[in-house]
Amino acid sequence: MRQYENKQLTVFQSVLYQTTSAVIKTKQALIVTDPNWLPNEIAEIKAFIESIIEDRKLYIIYTHSDYDHIIAAGAFPNATTIASEAFVKRINKEEILEQIRQFDAQYYIERDYPIIYPHIDIVIKEDGQAIELQDITCSFYLSPGHTADGLFTVVEPNGILLAGDYLSDVEFPFIEDYDAYLATLQKVQTIISDKKVEVVVPGHGTTTNNRDEIQKRIDGSLLYLNNLSDGSIDETKLQKLYPFYKGLQEMHELNKKAVNKSQRI
Repeated sequence: MRQYENKQLTVFQSVLYQTTSAVIKTKQALIVTDPNWLPNEIAEIKAFIESIIEDRKLYIIYTHSDYDHIIAAGAFPNATTIASEAFVKRINKEEILEQIRQFDAQYYIERDYPIIYPHIDIVIKEDGQAIELQDITCSFYLSPGHTADGLFTVVEPNGILLAGDYLSDVEFPFIEDYDAYLATLQKVQTIISDKKVEVVVPGHGTTTNNRDEIQKRIDGSLLYLNNLSDGSIDETKLQKLYPFYKGLQEMHELNKKAVNKSQRI
């Protein structure tokens, strides 16, 4: 379904994990993030793209390589693709593809496109790397912590931050590397200020154009990380803050292990 719309931005939301896919339209380009999940949802995104593409060039930005975010890579063979260098160099690509195959097998899902790990045409290697995509500028920032290959994109001058799996209102941080995640949150605070970000599209949850809400999500993520580190998390409060907490408990336990690993190093 369509979750958010304005003149430049349309955000689609899957019924699974409230996963989002953004479509940004300029005079000469269409920029899409992480098209996902189910075949009918991907068909809806494709139909929307086909209805507005005209002479525009299609770009797909992969915010990171979790399987749910690359699941429809094969559905857009003519797109110019963008991702981080770590995304390109990820060594366990076949393992990610197997996660897609297992998901489809579990739910008897058939897709009309191949399951592939996307080939990347434009590789982002450093923070602040700016690229002209036809008539618009995108500034890219490496965002490790959730995964090693995370990527933030600021679409200028629209003030849109494509945040990947950060700044969600339905998930607390999912942590692969605690120290890197903390540094990324501190980085995004600066990005939002310096780039005058007005809209944040998280990988899961609700798109927001409310500055107070954006700051609330940053503060909430930082508080979770700090409380996780010092062992002061109140899990009763977590249940109140996150309506799907029962489904997130396993991830909370994994987060504890990530913190313990960081503290041992």
